[in-house]
Order: sequence, then structure tokens, then C-alpha cells
Amino acid sequence: MLTDESYIKLTLEIAKRGAGLVSPNPLVGCVIIKNDKIIGAGYHEKYGEKHAEVNAIESSKESVEGATLYVNLEPCCHEGKTPPCVDRIIKEKIKKVVVGTLDMNPIVSGKGIKKLKAAGIEVKTGVLEQECIELNKFFFKYISRQMPYVTLKAAQTLDGRIADVSGQSRWISSLPSRKKVHLLRAKYDAVMVGTNTILKDDPKLNVRLAEGRNPIRVVIDAKLSVGMDHNIYFDNNVILLTSKAAAEKKKKFIKKLMDKGIEIIFTDSFDNGRFDLKKVLKLLGSKNISSLLVEGGSKLYTSFITENLFDDIALFISPKFLGAGLSTINDLGIINMKDVYKLKINTFEKVGDDLFLELVKN
Repeated sequence: MLTDESYIKLTLEIAKRGAGLVSPNPLVGCVIIKNDKIIGAGYHEKYGEKHAEVNAIESSKESVEGATLYVNLEPCCHEGKTPPCVDRIIKEKIKKVVVGTLDMNPIVSGKGIKKLKAAGIEVKTGVLEQECIELNKFFFKYISRQMPYVTLKAAQTLDGRIADVSGQSRWISSLPSRKKVHLLRAKYDAVMVGTNTILKDDPKLNVRLAEGRNPIRVVIDAKLSVGMDHNIYFDNNVILLTSKAAAEKKKKFIKKLMDKGIEIIFTDSFDNGRFDLKKVLKLLGSKNISSLLVEGGSKLYTSFITENLFDDIALFISPKFLGAGLSTINDLGIINMKDVYKLKINTFEKVGDDLFLELVKN
């Protein structure tokens, strides 16, 4: 007989199948157990479609009455694009529900559990809670703060360079690392780059070396320096953020972008030419973007760090020395070791010839 933890682990694995397909909804998996055997399983497959609990119930070839339902996230109790899952659980006369973590959505949190208990259903919560929270870190940040989860992704040499003196970066990292980057892109709603990265590298920022959806490309171009001939505009899956002043000077170019279907957000910048990144993140959140992968360059990395607007860092370190070149981040204004910006290594692995680190705030 398997433990509650084993079944919740299974729900986590099943839930991952919805990655890149359900945003801004959470990743949810569900299994139903009766007489010590799995009689139903399902996951949230696509945004706007049936939730994991309903898919699991409907997959069962026998009655789920008296069964135990395992789910990594608290069942919903509100009417959204689909009916409340708790109502279906109650209707099917499920005896017990085991939940990984409560939903941080204020319209759900704890209310789904309360409704199940009021119906006489036994409920157990907090099974592998940290693992369940980690799986839905994008959703929890987005639903609680209305802005996307932000990951800074960089590939650098051992001496902390992301490009040579001419600005060229192909290729610092190995092919396996680049494949992993494409897998990362497929998991995020959007990727963001600054002007210099586009002008120097001319990236497509799509998913080619792995299977998965292409993220929205968010371009930070205050002066409208990036022309239509760059790869970033190969289709209209783009949000361009530019200044009102630049737009006034380049009305014909703006019209060409609009005719292509590019979404343009005109915003004010600081006196030093930098955008208010917090406002930018709020804008992206209002467009149901729950996760953002920032892929360069050093000015953008530095701004996110100094303004404390990132959540974690995905860092690829190649066993190479470059000497002179472009640093991963610029001056942070720190002059004493006691003020150093501390991070914690969450995970690490060897990818091809490189070392991949996932770093989180201390």
C-alpha cells in the first residue's frame, strides 16, 4: 500500500504535462484511489478546459463513490471558465480528499477545503507542501501580486563574461545547454530582451531545439533602434515597449509594426532612459503573463537586480576564460563586502560541458 506522499508525488508528475498549456492557471494533477488501486487520473490539460479533478473522475471506469482523491492543489470552489471542482467531488460522494497545498488565490484559499468538510468529506492538507508550492511558483506569484514570476537567464564564461569585446556571444555555452534554454523558454509565457542584445545577437527567442510552445517575445526598445529586418519580428508574437518620445519621431515605423500586428505599449521612461520595470511587470501581468524569462543583456540584468524585481536566476557557466569582454552584470553600487548581494544555490547539474545553476534569493 502506497503512502499519501507517494500519491501526491504522482499528482505532481502528472500535473507537469500541462506546462506551457494552462497559464495563467496553475499546474494540477489528480489521482483517485479505491481499494488500494488507482481507478482514475487526470490533469489540467489546457487553459479554459476541464480541471484535473474532473478529468480524473471522468477517466474512471467504475464508481468513485467512497474513494480517496489526491490532488497537489486545493480544489476550486468558484465559478470560472469551468464549474467548481468541489461541487463535482461532493456530487460523486468521494469519501476523502488529500491536498498538497492550499491555493493562494484569495477567492479560493481555504474555502474549497471548508466546503468539502462541511459536506462531510474527510480532508488532509499539507502533504509534500513545499514541492507543491515549487511546482506552481509562477501561478502563486502572479495570483498574489498580479505580476509575472521573473527568471534571469544568462550564459557566461568562468570569468563572468557574456560576450567578447565586440559584443559577440555565439557560442559561450554548449549545444546541450542551448537545448535546455529552449526547454526553459517553452515553460515561460514570455521572454524579454533589451535593444543591445537584439542588435548584437539578432536572436529569434523561439523554441527550436526542443518541443513546446513559443513564448511571447517582449522587446525593451526605448529609442526604437531595432529595425523590422531583425529576427525578433519574424512574426507578430511580440510586445514592444517603447517611449512616447521615440514613437513621435518614428510614426511611419510604428505604423509598419502595427500593420504587422505587433502589440506596442507606449510608456514613459526615467530621466536616465530606463523604463520603470515594476510598471512594466504590472502591465505584463494585466495581459495574463504569469512568467517571464529575461535573456539579456547586462543592463537589463543589472536593472532587475538593483530594483529587486527578479525571483530566481538560471545561470549556465562554461569552462572558458575570455578575459576582456562584456560582464554579466554591471556596477550594483556595492562598495563593501558586508553589503554583497547574497543568493542561494537551489539546484545544480552538469549540462554538456557546462555547469547549470538555479539560484534563488537568500
